[in-house]
Amino acid sequence: HQPKKEKERKLTTLTKEEDSVEEPKLKYERLANGVTEILQKDAASCMTVHEKFLALGTHFGKVFLLDIQGNVTQKFEISPVRINQISLDESGEHVGICSEDGKVQVFGLYTREGFHENFDCPVKVVALHPRFSSSNYKQFVTGGNKLLLYERNWLNRWKTSTLHEGEGTITNIQWRANLIGVKIYDISTKQRITNVLRDNVSLRPDMYPCSLCWKDNSTLIIGWGSSVKICAVKERDHAEMRDLPSRYVEIVSAFETEFFISGLAPLADQLVNLYFVKENSDHMEEEFRARPRLDIIQPLPEGFEEISSDALTVRNFQENECRDYRLEHSVGESLFYIISPKDIVVAKERDQDDHIDWLLDKKKYEEALMAAEISFKNVKRHEVQKIGMAYINHLVEKGDYDTAARKCQKVLGKNMELWENEVYRFKTIGQLKAISQYLPRGDLRLRPAIYEMILNEFLKTDYEGFATLIREWPGELYNNMTIVQAVADHLKKDPTNSTLLTTLAELYTYDQRYDRALEIYLRLRHKDVYQLIHKHNLFSSIEDKIVLLMDFDKEKAVDMLLDNEDKISTDRVVEELRDRPELLHIYLHKLFKRDHHKGRRYHERQIGLYAEYDRPNLLPFLRDSIHCPLEKALEICQERNFVEETVFLLSRMGNCRRALQMIMEELEDVDKAIEFAKEQDDAELWEDLISYSIDKPPFITGLLNNIGTHVDPILLIHRIKEGMEIPNLRDSLVKILHDYNLQILLREGCKKILVADSLSLLQKMHRTQMRGVRVDEESICESCHASILPSDMAQNFSVAVFHCRHMFHKECLPSPGTIPGVQFCNICSAKRRGPGSGILEMKK
Repeated sequence: HQPKKEKERKLTTLTKEEDSVEEPKLKYERLANGVTEILQKDAASCMTVHEKFLALGTHFGKVFLLDIQGNVTQKFEISPVRINQISLDESGEHVGICSEDGKVQVFGLYTREGFHENFDCPVKVVALHPRFSSSNYKQFVTGGNKLLLYERNWLNRWKTSTLHEGEGTITNIQWRANLIGVKIYDISTKQRITNVLRDNVSLRPDMYPCSLCWKDNSTLIIGWGSSVKICAVKERDHAEMRDLPSRYVEIVSAFETEFFISGLAPLADQLVNLYFVKENSDHMEEEFRARPRLDIIQPLPEGFEEISSDALTVRNFQENECRDYRLEHSVGESLFYIISPKDIVVAKERDQDDHIDWLLDKKKYEEALMAAEISFKNVKRHEVQKIGMAYINHLVEKGDYDTAARKCQKVLGKNMELWENEVYRFKTIGQLKAISQYLPRGDLRLRPAIYEMILNEFLKTDYEGFATLIREWPGELYNNMTIVQAVADHLKKDPTNSTLLTTLAELYTYDQRYDRALEIYLRLRHKDVYQLIHKHNLFSSIEDKIVLLMDFDKEKAVDMLLDNEDKISTDRVVEELRDRPELLHIYLHKLFKRDHHKGRRYHERQIGLYAEYDRPNLLPFLRDSIHCPLEKALEICQERNFVEETVFLLSRMGNCRRALQMIMEELEDVDKAIEFAKEQDDAELWEDLISYSIDKPPFITGLLNNIGTHVDPILLIHRIKEGMEIPNLRDSLVKILHDYNLQILLREGCKKILVADSLSLLQKMHRTQMRGVRVDEESICESCHASILPSDMAQNFSVAVFHCRHMFHKECLPSPGTIPGVQFCNICSAKRRGPGSGILEMKK
């Protein structure tokens, strides 16, 4: 036998055009091994397929039993001439053979029983009953010029019956269950059901023989010439039977094909047709015209739809005719055997491995990888990872490095060796950047040297990319000190590079060298400096860097210092900022805003700082601080000619007249002067204000408009010189009169309210005092604490009850000499004499 590789060789010329994008439905391989040797010396004339083995007949009268791989298991010398037909029963235990010289042999492969007969004419076909192995079904038919049925009777003798004759040579018989076609004969009822006529009677039957195939027990497929008919055998209704057969045939589909049919077989609900190409197909080249075709079609009631079509290059196809080809199939396995005199080709349905092969051949790696992942349980020849590697190699060859690197993550998975190999390959082609984003960085990781190699590559060519990797990669992936040293070396060449400095600070942070990181962040004025200080409690490290912090962001720095006074004292901050008074002012100002007393020892220094850097807040500071030395503040304000602040300090020190004088002379602001006089509420100040304003018409107008509620305007009007022109005098006088009337109305309204309230309260008090007071056995004398009522109510007694509800025996009250007239309760009088403590005398 030839080696297995020879068996698996594909047909050299396969389906359709080479550049077809449509995937074929079938795959092909030659039946080799023993078959190759047989066909070199002989030629195949017929073949029958069983699920366990094959039976091959040749032109030299031999029959070979073959295994599925084509190895010869048995050989029979039957006749010196061509074997026309071989038939096997369902069990594969009996074989029927007929030859061109009229010999018919039926025998058991594992028993000695047999039937031998010689006819005087060629026997073209033989067919065993499908259940021939059973003693009840010892039947077979032969076809030559007659269709003969052989049955073995109970005497173990063969009985012959002629089923049909007189219409020429019988070339094909197919037996399925109880039915024999093509003039369909029901063996169980001994009746012919129907006769399916051929359409093209001009074709020679010996050159274009009929092809029959049972799809199931009731569906017969007939191919003859270029026509196909699908016949359904159906049971006849009992009411219609009468003298008719119990079954009838209905043609469910009939159509013409372009080529001559050499064989057909079912494939699910489709048909596999073996065609001999017509000679008059002018649109085909001469060499291609003679190649047989294997088509898969979908039958329709009056036509068909072509699913696939493959032209096959079988050996010596140029010399073959339509009658030289046969199509046999293995029921249940979707195996189709194309038999020609010098070649036998096996067609199989393509499996998932074949689908992946086709995708890889068409360089559709993405689809091949997906197909392998989805059907990994059914894939036998391919491995997902190998397909993935082929895909990556293809992408690299194409120059699509980014996609190739991205696929590494999916394909390489947890195989660290493959990962390292790919990294080195990407390094070789100068594409480490492409793969850097997809390297393992979780629990599974590569050797640190791999990550360091990539970081060094970025450090040479792409500072921004290097910084991105440092931020994205966990520090455990590489030796931190190695990378720190590499960055430091680059900084020697470019010491001001902010990207490298920021990255170095991040490396120091990961290495817990926070002081070094903080130093760099402060140099760069990096936004993360405050987060770093808080997160790692670096307050001890910033005591000498307070100026740097404030230069970077004054507000954040001051807030941080004030929030952490327990870690950095106010005195330490003030000491650090002594040479930067503008920063010291910002710090002390915020401290004062938070607490007026915390920085009191620096209030004197703050006067000068406010005067220099923040005058708008100087006056509020002077107002709110109680620790500020007034003399020092006055001196500074007078030096800088801060009138408002000087006025405030003078008034606070008690020199209100001098303060008022400054307002009038320096500020010339009558409204402020009036406001100041109102605040002080001093008659002498009002007099000074009037005296200063009496010769200044604008000031007089301001006074007339504003002093009505504090000073009698008549005093001012009397002192106005006759003939002086005063702006808006009429309006001012109208306002004065209006304000006066308003005051009168207010006073009258208040008076009415007071009178009404007094009357209401008086009435309420009178009602209260007129109300009776309950005196019973539980009431006690507030002096002797005995019951107020005597035990014997018949005797005389005298009781004093006050409106305040205190009660006394008359004899327990103080003598008239102590409290004249005893008009008030001595308990309430000791606290406070008032309404309700008067006496209410009760006698009996």
